[in-house]
Amino acid sequence: MAIEALVARYGLLAILAGAGIEGEAVVVTGGILAQKGLLPIWGVCAAAAVGSCLVDQLWFWLARRFRDHRWVRRVTRRPAFARALGWLERYPTSFILAFRFIYGLRTVSPVAIGTSAIPSRKFVLLNILAACLWAPAVAWAGFAFGSAVGPWLHDIKSIALFGLALVIAVPLLFLLVRAARKAMAG
Repeated sequence: MAIEALVARYGLLAILAGAGIEGEAVVVTGGILAQKGLLPIWGVCAAAAVGSCLVDQLWFWLARRFRDHRWVRRVTRRPAFARALGWLERYPTSFILAFRFIYGLRTVSPVAIGTSAIPSRKFVLLNILAACLWAPAVAWAGFAFGSAVGPWLHDIKSIALFGLALVIAVPLLFLLVRAARKAMAG
């Protein structure tokens, strides 16, 4: 089976699974694939919204249900958790709508919200709304980026390599910035 056929057959499923795990890199790649005509942009947006919403809902539920578990306690000791909790306490609704857009807080935020007093129903509704705002914004950014770099991403292999590079580079850059901040602090 040709790679184009694999993308056409499983691409939206991969975006659904990847949107909650690697987020922006996967959805931007989906937008590029849509710009190249390999996936429908509405499908990329829908898969990204559902995947992101489900994974964040799962983290919220796990933190709410197992708040005393060692895994949840380990997450609560991270500096990003304290930052997320601080923003959540000051701006609960705005923070729930915005945390997807703040790199470095994406994973800890649903856990912070799950350990807070925010009602489950409120989180569910805002989580759905936030995912429906985030997914098209990121997918269309990928679509626009695909238009801008079209001459360099001329075939599916170059797009796949670019997507893989994003999946590796974005978290690596975040880790490097965090390490540099720690080194400068002390």
